[in-house]
Amino acid sequence: MKKLSLEELNRIDVDTFKESDKHPFCFVLDDIRSRNNVGTFFRTADAFRAEKIYLCGITPVPPHRDIEKTAIGATESVDFEFVDNAVSLLTNLRSQGYIIAAVEQVESSQKLNDFKPEKGKKYAFVLGNEVFGVDQGIVDFADICLEIPQFGTKHSLNVAVSAGIIAWDFYSKISQEVTPPQTDSRT
Repeated sequence: MKKLSLEELNRIDVDTFKESDKHPFCFVLDDIRSRNNVGTFFRTADAFRAEKIYLCGITPVPPHRDIEKTAIGATESVDFEFVDNAVSLLTNLRSQGYIIAAVEQVESSQKLNDFKPEKGKKYAFVLGNEVFGVDQGIVDFADICLEIPQFGTKHSLNVAVSAGIIAWDFYSKISQEVTPPQTDSRT
């Protein structure tokens, strides 16, 4: 096997990305502290063609060199908006047809492996503060709470890592072809 060069990867440019169809999800970042995490969210949103990133509360906003260090240019391709109050934003997104999905460990959370996104629906994945997680008010507001199963000694993942797992899982599930029902050839 030969490792591919950047030219061989044949990536689209920023203008083409901006004009391309996006996958039906956005990230809502509420009170994320780390600029490096924010940059990683941008890179993940670019990789999975998210519709947008919403930056809420104390979440840092581009441009900033620490965000760019991990975003490596994705702040130019991914649409983003700062909204001070996450619940107001989520109310607006719900009125636009988004399903509000908080990524948090809560009573009766749905394990990510059991999550079945509906084709044709849009999702707003809410991720919260690195220490305190998603605010309880947002948990109460959410349509669903998703939990990433974990099997080690730690009780949480880095918030930006969680976003990558959520985005990949969502993409892989919505992109699967529906298999037609099997017919019995003996009848």
